[in-house]
Formats: sequence, C-alpha cells, structure tokens
Amino acid sequence: QVQLVESGGGLVQAGGSLRLSCAASGRTFSRYNMGWFRQAPGKEREFVAAITWIGGNTYYADSVKGRFTIARDNAKNTVNLEMNSLKSEDTAVYYCAPVFGTRPVYDTWGQGTQVTVSS
Repeated sequence: QVQLVESGGGLVQAGGSLRLSCAASGRTFSRYNMGWFRQAPGKEREFVAAITWIGGNTYYADSVKGRFTIARDNAKNTVNLEMNSLKSEDTAVYYCAPVFGTRPVYDTWGQGTQVTVSS
C-alpha cells in the first residue's frame, strides 16, 4: 500500500547526532500513525518512537526518551527521527513503519538505514 525508504544513517562518535528520514513512495502515509524501530545484531527488532496521524502525539521508548525526537511533515510525506547524545547502544539498523500503538501494523519492512555509534 505504501513503500518506505529510510535514509540518513551513518557512522558517528558517541555523543554526536544524526537525523534519519523516512520517505514514502506511491501512496502517502498521512493516514497512518508512524513509527521507528531498530534492530541490533543478535537482538530482536524493538520499538523506538512513534507519532500519531491525528494530533501529532509522540511516544518514545524509555531507552531513547529525552535524546530522540520524532516529527512528521505530511506535506512532504516524510517522517524524521532526530537522534542526539548518541550512545554505542544505539547502533542498529533503523526502520520506519506504520504503527498501531507501539507495534507495527504490517510485517513488511524496507531496507532500513544503518546507524553505527563509535566509542
């Protein structure tokens, strides 16, 4: 129904910042609540942050609260994740997806974008 492409990942030193972007192709995702997830090697995919379609309410995992900020621009059909004060524990592949609460609506994922934090 919608194709999502993540970008903006890279290598950054601990304490640094990165801004990830999620762009939709095909249909827009303005009707969906959107979220970011991440998966580190040897670990399960975990919820990071979400933003609602109506109201723009945001939700964060405890591990990133106060450091990450999720935002959406419906006109540009993008969802961003600003990551500050990065830690080595944030190293993972980051994915965006439609969400219901803190869970993905579908079991369909893009290629993600790699974030590597060096210490």
